Amino acid sequence: MFPTSVKNTSVLISLSFFALHTYIYPSSSLSYNKKAVVINELGGPECLKLVHNHPTPQLRPGHAIIQNQYAGLNFIDTYFRKGLYKAALPFVPGQEGGGTILAISSDDTNNDSTFQVGDVVVYGTLGAYAQYTLVPVTQLVKVPQNVSLDIAVSCYTQGLTAHYLTTSVHCGMLQTNDWCLIYSVGSGTCQWAAQMAKIQGYKVIGTCSQSKAAAVKQVGACDELIVLKEVEGMSYSDYGSVDIVGKVMDITNQKGVKCILDGVGKSTVDISLGCLAQRGLYVSFGNASGAVPAFPVLRLNAKSAFVTRPKLKDYVQDAEELMGRWGDIMEWVSGGMLKVSVDCVFDLEDVKEGHVYLESGKSKGKILYKI
Repeated sequence: MFPTSVKNTSVLISLSFFALHTYIYPSSSLSYNKKAVVINELGGPECLKLVHNHPTPQLRPGHAIIQNQYAGLNFIDTYFRKGLYKAALPFVPGQEGGGTILAISSDDTNNDSTFQVGDVVVYGTLGAYAQYTLVPVTQLVKVPQNVSLDIAVSCYTQGLTAHYLTTSVHCGMLQTNDWCLIYSVGSGTCQWAAQMAKIQGYKVIGTCSQSKAAAVKQVGACDELIVLKEVEGMSYSDYGSVDIVGKVMDITNQKGVKCILDGVGKSTVDISLGCLAQRGLYVSFGNASGAVPAFPVLRLNAKSAFVTRPKLKDYVQDAEELMGRWGDIMEWVSGGMLKVSVDCVFDLEDVKEGHVYLESGKSKGKILYKI
């Protein structure tokens, strides 16, 4: 636990058989208990419980304590909440956040002094729905002075995911001027991916619901846009309302697309396999409509197709790879090549409403929590 009374900046020294670690933090900013959202049982948004007596994390070697100003809301948060992705109960949800470094370990993972107390940073690790989060130093990235913190937090999970989806996951199978199909370009990760695909020189077919078409056209990232009706009474796309396979084949002269980025899941798997070109790649990276059901691998034989189910962690395997992707994104944002849309900001006290809003399909950009 942190000491109850220390002057200004304090230093704790921990001796072990193997190393000497120094922990530095401004004590005036820390206290024993702070507010956080905790999940004690799995289920719907009602499982998100705001508490005001959550323990402040203890600093560990190779880590920093961040005082959060924003946490990002992503579909992966709903997967953890429902139990599709596993975390030991109870846990604090949230996969990305941003704020100020209040404490940092000066052990060998930070020996180049890349990060210092007071730096404004963004990170991706479980536990962001809280005032304080313990974060591995290797998962921190700095926020450039010309980029606001809300925009930077918006760029982390969705931006990095869109980056690896458009630059790495296809392993060179997608070339300049090749067609790709990207679902749900009106919000979320694919709003980013469409723009990044154009930066890479690919031709983009996007899909979106009627209510988001105007905003998508304003961004101008899609060469062709398939506008879908909305599910009755809801705000998300009805993927059966339009013959997507037929339209894709017409656009591509009956050849199909070389790559599909599909974060929708269950509702689009059959459409995706039908839209692929010979030796095309089906990238299933999300479950917005439910998990993709198992299917026989023999289905890929008709087009000698490829399929992959990637995750961000495997495409930011070390600090160098993370910094490389982050550097590209910050350069594109700073240069006006990448347009970031923050749809709405909820107070952490309204955590349930944020999840309801995300799952309703209404969002037209990034959703954040103000801590």
